[in-house]
Amino acid sequence: MPKITVLPHSELAPEGAVLNVPAGTSICEALLDNGIEIEHACDMSCACTTCHCIVRKGFDSLNEVEECEDDLLDRAWGLEAQSRLSCQAIVSTEDLTVEIPKYTINHAKENH
Repeated sequence: MPKITVLPHSELAPEGAVLNVPAGTSICEALLDNGIEIEHACDMSCACTTCHCIVRKGFDSLNEVEECEDDLLDRAWGLEAQSRLSCQAIVSTEDLTVEIPKYTINHAKENH
């Protein structure tokens, strides 16, 4: 079972985390299932950028970026070459290291 190492994030995972997740799970689902409440304003339908993450290790093991995701990523805060929308990035059998950016372009957070 692959591991996702989540780098420390001041609000969502102050100590960071190591998650064991089944292959075929999206990064977003893995985070949410393990109590890391990453934003996902479009309910994981590839219609926003609030679940943007940066894959620091294991990027090439993820599924290919589709055109819809690629178009949206252009609007993400802090875009990098290893950026993905976590709702669209599917874990394979390789371990990952993921960074959640400090900011999103979402102007209103749910449940706050």
